[in-house]
Amino acid sequence: MASGCEVASEEQIKYANRILKAVKYIYPEENVIGEAIEKPDSTASYATLLEKAERLLRFGEKTGDYQARFLLGLVHFEKHHYAEALTAFNSIKDQDPRALYQLGVMHFDGLGTPADLTLAVEYMNRVAQSDSPQAGQIKHAALYNIGQAHMEGYGVPASSVEAERYWLEAAADGSPNASVKAQTALGMFYSKPETLDLTKAFSWHFEACGNGSLESQGALGIMYLHGQGIRKDMESGLYCLRGAAERGNVYAQGHLVALYYHRKIFSKAVALAKRISEYNDIQAIARETGCVAEFVTKGIAIALFYYARCLQTGHGVKQDETRAETFFSKAVELDTEVCKELQLDIAMGKL
Repeated sequence: MASGCEVASEEQIKYANRILKAVKYIYPEENVIGEAIEKPDSTASYATLLEKAERLLRFGEKTGDYQARFLLGLVHFEKHHYAEALTAFNSIKDQDPRALYQLGVMHFDGLGTPADLTLAVEYMNRVAQSDSPQAGQIKHAALYNIGQAHMEGYGVPASSVEAERYWLEAAADGSPNASVKAQTALGMFYSKPETLDLTKAFSWHFEACGNGSLESQGALGIMYLHGQGIRKDMESGLYCLRGAAERGNVYAQGHLVALYYHRKIFSKAVALAKRISEYNDIQAIARETGCVAEFVTKGIAIALFYYARCLQTGHGVKQDETRAETFFSKAVELDTEVCKELQLDIAMGKL
């Protein structure tokens, strides 16, 4: 019989245990916390782990311990109790740059407070300029966010020059301890027509991929396949593309469908495209993978178009022109420009 308790995901359990480890660091005498970390109960609910941490943190908060208050704010934030999180972070924002950073995030996204992009950028700037040892790696994250704000014109005038400047500082020459998001952002930045420099784009994606970026791993695969910014290398391209696709990069999955099709491995193209055709929550996929929603959408559109083409021609699947039209239409709804290019390939006999 089911217990009725929500089963925590692996990531949630990891998050809760990180909170518990932080609590143990502050309160090493609390054996119950130590035991929870050393002998983690995989069946323990996420809520139970956080409640255990919260009880100790509330005690610490009463004694004026600002570290306890910061961690308690994180617990509230993770539980989506944004008003309580905002209160906790606000109370220590002048003592702890980590709290200031969290406030910046909350003001950017309007969590527990109306969105205030100007104030969010101000807070991120204060974090980036902080000399506090606690600023640590979040300085790079703050710099990345400031760059993103300049790129989008959020709270500051839009400026690709300023975005590049902040991202370069955040990326710190490709250091694994810097902002990997900034490294990937620079790879994307130098791939745009108005700021095109494919050698730089490849270099930054290479650094970011080495530091764990799923998005850059997919980008590298495509750049290797087409010889963009690097000598064409089909083996390396396929290796990167498969690796990224297996880790959930939908843009890589879409390009892998295309690669299978052009290599006439139609059964694989159809199987993967059919699976991708069932994706329906683009924003959730973007959050889970850390990939930009725009490229998740493009990946699905590519897969749907190739699936439609297979249905139209009978390659790897029983011919069904009615279903083909359905999937062609779905692909166009997702990304008209991608479909225009692929339609041109059909007209030229390339697809």
